[in-house]
Amino acid sequence: MFSGKTEELINRIKKSNKSYKVFKPDIDTRNEKDKIKSHSKIEIDATTIDNINEILNYKDKFDVIGIDEAQFFSNDIVSVSNSLANNGVRVIIAGLDMDFSGKPFGPMPFLMAIAEDVTKVHAKCVETGEPALYSFRKVDNDETVMIGEKKEYQPLSRKAFISKSKKS
Repeated sequence: MFSGKTEELINRIKKSNKSYKVFKPDIDTRNEKDKIKSHSKIEIDATTIDNINEILNYKDKFDVIGIDEAQFFSNDIVSVSNSLANNGVRVIIAGLDMDFSGKPFGPMPFLMAIAEDVTKVHAKCVETGEPALYSFRKVDNDETVMIGEKKEYQPLSRKAFISKSKKS
């Protein structure tokens, strides 16, 4: 979280200079329904969907498909992404690779395995200033999926995450 994943997604899509469509999961209610927005307020139009297979309806209509918050989709996103790529569509995906407990998050490890290119961006740890690999949950909630931002999460380095996890 807070690492610039959405901003990177938006920048890559815009730089492509090709026809594109962006999708986001309906579970992500932090911003307007028809947009994705970075923490630095860069935004782009997006279509909210609840089933990743809906994207296949667009495979012959756009050169580039962007998917934000991919960790919230089912594992079907892997076959959908492969199908799009096999049809010549460039697929650009952003998502958290680990959940709040430091475990691989949803379909992300599988997407990283099939990706032609993986760029990991990191926030700055609020305690050490080092690259933050973890999204530490500050509130008491053990559910894997909990939508939130700075009030609920903070980016931490491995050292800070391990230290705080021991205290929890």
